[in-house]
Amino acid sequence: MSTLNRVQDLYEQWLADPAIDESTKAELKGIEAQPKEIEDRFYRDLEFGTGGLRGVIGAGTNRINRYTVGRATQGLAAFVLASGAENPSVVIAYDSRNQSPEFALEAAKVLAGNGIKAYVFESLRSTPELSFSVRALKASAGIVITASHNPPEYNGYKVYGSDGGQLVPEQAEQVIAAIQEVQSFADVLREKRSLAEANGLLEWIGQDLDEQYIKAVTSVSLNAETVKRTSNQFKIVFTPLHGAGNLAVRAALKTIGFAQVYVVAEQELPDAKFSTVKSPNPEEKEAFALAIRKAKEVDADIIIGTDPDCDRMGAVVKDADGQYFVLTGNQSGAIMVDYLLSSLKKRNELPGNGVVIKTIVTSEMGAAVAEHYGVETLNTLTGFKYIGEKMSQFEETGESAFLFGYEESYGYLAGTYARDKDAVVASMLICEAAAYYKSKGKTLYEVLQELYGRHGYFLESLESRTLKGKDGVEQIQAIMENWRNQPPTEVNGQPVTKVEDFSLGLYGLPTENVLKYTLADNSWFCLRPSGTEPKIKIYFAVRGTSAQAASEAIHGLVTSVMSRVDQ
Repeated sequence: MSTLNRVQDLYEQWLADPAIDESTKAELKGIEAQPKEIEDRFYRDLEFGTGGLRGVIGAGTNRINRYTVGRATQGLAAFVLASGAENPSVVIAYDSRNQSPEFALEAAKVLAGNGIKAYVFESLRSTPELSFSVRALKASAGIVITASHNPPEYNGYKVYGSDGGQLVPEQAEQVIAAIQEVQSFADVLREKRSLAEANGLLEWIGQDLDEQYIKAVTSVSLNAETVKRTSNQFKIVFTPLHGAGNLAVRAALKTIGFAQVYVVAEQELPDAKFSTVKSPNPEEKEAFALAIRKAKEVDADIIIGTDPDCDRMGAVVKDADGQYFVLTGNQSGAIMVDYLLSSLKKRNELPGNGVVIKTIVTSEMGAAVAEHYGVETLNTLTGFKYIGEKMSQFEETGESAFLFGYEESYGYLAGTYARDKDAVVASMLICEAAAYYKSKGKTLYEVLQELYGRHGYFLESLESRTLKGKDGVEQIQAIMENWRNQPPTEVNGQPVTKVEDFSLGLYGLPTENVLKYTLADNSWFCLRPSGTEPKIKIYFAVRGTSAQAASEAIHGLVTSVMSRVDQ
């Protein structure tokens, strides 16, 4: 059967399926004269990757909707029941996106239909609090309804294991196999909300978990006394970018003693349209426009911003000229590694088996900082699930002590209370660092320059190309195959000294479609299709003897590589 015939058949099956509601069918009837739109909605099932589902909200197999959420949950239920857990349960959280509460309730009903208890947060909560709560409630699994920092038309469904970490590939493959067994939406077992509540299979949770979570986050604080002593002289501007971080970040900052926290009013409340920003992503400088305006009004020492599900944190500090400077994820990470390790060392609390964990596309600057303190750095594949997996291994074996984990994409974790990146603890930690250094007469920007002077001028860059739909998937595959089958021998005048194809399962890591090239001057670049967006990402890194030398090197590297990517 041709792809077009298969697409049309699926489209008509949805229209005829008695298990699908009339409003969904009306949406599909509205596109009957748009063959390209029908193809994009039905040419594949929305892919359940290692983190779960993520896609545009709408009707169709390649969209996120109550039916694709229900089918995924039926597969997850089979996975949980197969684990043999006594009194199986799943914790569910959701953020501020369109239909997040509805999808969360749909998942809870399906779990209840399978005899599995669902703990559902009564209102939006952060992804890291979900990770913490799975562990605190000793649940079998967790679900977060979120599309992180994707555009407003997206939503998603992330799955967590019993350790509070996102599913790693082996677990995800088992869930995917179980989902594929669900041939019809009629096979999805659902219980009515009222019956689920009456039978104890649906329990609403909230404040008790919030208090436990904030206590766990603030236990990571290293210099709360300094914060309290300087609170009248230290000002923070915070934007939750219309997401789930508003209350938790403010609670953590207040608990350790920060008294002057100014929230960006226009971005304080949940807004599924994210109407004040082009993208609700603290990786994007434009997302801080309103926060910077507020910071100038109050003369803030630091600005922090969190994404919709509050697992990513971005920071803005004053530079040498007093202008607000947006730190990259790599820069914030290096600063926090140095602050954390130096503070532990001063307190004689730096363990001999301490480890920092980062990803293969994260700057080596943090590793250089860790080495300065005699601390080992481990590399994992991209995705905090791999960092969480290592943490759980350390917990079981006692071989190493986890100190800090981070990704260049603004994800950080200190403490072992969760197994995912946490913008709440990152917000607290970087503000505490800024207050501590201010008490010593330094800004975080000056600290960053000192780190460059000590370890070398590390500079990174990221390029991405968004290629949507079926054609985009094919274009991304073609780019990867071109570089894989015809690897360069020289780039930007530097010989290529190492080619790493992570699809081969290098260094005992899981297989992943990532290519990394290291050059003779130790600069490197990496090609990686995004697992959550229709993008291919290209990462670049250099280490120079000066800021200017690093800037020139990165410009040449980016220009050389992208000329081939875009040809």
